[in-house]
Amino acid sequence: MVVVAFTTVYIVWGSTYLFIQKAVHGFPPFLLGTVRFLIAGLLLLGWCKLKGEQVIVKKNIRDSSISGVLLLFFGNGVVIWVEQFMPTAMVAITLSSSPLWFIVLDRSKWSENFRNKSTIAGLIIGFAGVILLFAENISTAFSSAGNKAEIGGLALLCIGSIAWAAGSLYSKYNSHGGSASVSTAWQMIAAGVAFLPVSLIRGEPKHLNWQSIPAESWFSLSYLIIFGSIAAFSAYVWLLQVRSATQVSTHAYVNPVVAVLLGILFANENISWIQITGLAIILGSVLLINMAKKKMNQSKVPTAIKIPQQLDEKLSINRLEEAITQES
Repeated sequence: MVVVAFTTVYIVWGSTYLFIQKAVHGFPPFLLGTVRFLIAGLLLLGWCKLKGEQVIVKKNIRDSSISGVLLLFFGNGVVIWVEQFMPTAMVAITLSSSPLWFIVLDRSKWSENFRNKSTIAGLIIGFAGVILLFAENISTAFSSAGNKAEIGGLALLCIGSIAWAAGSLYSKYNSHGGSASVSTAWQMIAAGVAFLPVSLIRGEPKHLNWQSIPAESWFSLSYLIIFGSIAAFSAYVWLLQVRSATQVSTHAYVNPVVAVLLGILFANENISWIQITGLAIILGSVLLINMAKKKMNQSKVPTAIKIPQQLDEKLSINRLEEAITQES
């Protein structure tokens, strides 16, 4: 299940950059967020209800709403907004900084994360690989001939990365052992509700000609609802409950890789040898982090085994003393 969940988050979320950009060509950004997350959340909540799960728990709804607004309204909302005028590659590189924010904000794991050299090295190497992957895009954005709106978009994406890390950590430490599916549903519903008033204030529904929305945007919206939200986001929330936040955050390094590969296959985009090197570095950093976590888990096993052995030794000594006493 862990392998399936990681694969879903890595691959599906890597593809959502492309589908968000296609969807936002037909839907206004905040209306897109409203429709996507309200439909996905209500569908998932209905499914949980059919399975007999308890869906109305005030504390769970409150905590899920807080994390949902941080994750999806601020974190993903920024992505939807900037993809109106920024290429998906630029969006991907900026969001790859989120694993660093996981380490900074996860105070309960400071001693573990900052003490583990492999984890720190993996995160730094991964971020360097993403920079190398999109070095040409960055230099263009900051050149005199670059788009100034892209620079502002980069700043917004940094804020979105912080919100995403904060929401993820809040979700991890306030799950209360409840159903991950129910929590995910309420997170998406809360985000959809948060998008709605902003969309109405901007007059997006009133000025939108629904008949003029291209079929490509409708298809992209359907993909984002079913795969991007219900499947991938559910897998992400569940992984936060069963794996460390640092390990789960590695999706931010793999998603840009998937985005580039999809661009080559379906958008006739080119990739240079520098970008290929960046891809290899990113995958190597993810492997380094996962191997470090595996070694840490394995190192805890011998301690649990030695305790019974020590007890057996003490019992043997006691039996020997009793036998000597009786013989005397």
